Amino acid sequence: MYIYGASGHGRVIIDIIDSYEKIHGIFDDDPAKTELLGYPVTGSLPDNFVFNSDLFIAIGDNDIRKTISERLTHRVKFATIIHDSAIFSKRADLGVGCVVMEGAIVKVGCELGDQVIVNTGASIDHDCIVNDYVHIAPQATLCGGIQIGEGTLIGANAIILPGIKVGAWCSIGAGAIVHQDVPDYSTWIGNRLQSTKLRVG
Repeated sequence: MYIYGASGHGRVIIDIIDSYEKIHGIFDDDPAKTELLGYPVTGSLPDNFVFNSDLFIAIGDNDIRKTISERLTHRVKFATIIHDSAIFSKRADLGVGCVVMEGAIVKVGCELGDQVIVNTGASIDHDCIVNDYVHIAPQATLCGGIQIGEGTLIGANAIILPGIKVGAWCSIGAGAIVHQDVPDYSTWIGNRLQSTKLRVG
């Protein structure tokens, strides 16, 4: 497997997979990054690079992960990773380029899109729809029947109550309790909506 991203998320991914998966190469656009957990970082991905194995985009920023994914989607197959300790229902769907980390739970009827991060100990209950490029942070809880729009960040220990719809490219603060629908491009902190703004670009 190839890894794109040599920061904290990259270290986590390598720690999960290197006991059973050969690391063929690590790319990062920051020239200051030359090594990651003992593996060399070869710099930026060359435009003419030919992949002979799957690629995992190990970047936590949803916007950047989307940009890289769209740029490379016709050149490489994206890897998907589910940690052995995670519980992932055989009646749930998972897109490409995703990671489901230690202790996470994804229940029956859930549909997760592409390039989704389900972080440590997060819980996604039955019949949730999680769109592309979402990050569900550690210990966050999605109750049943929730919809999460593209690119949204659900902060650590946040709780989304049953049936709620959270729009695209939202930020839900750590420890928040979301009890009503959240419009696209909104920020929710604590138990209330803080702001909504037009997305530029």
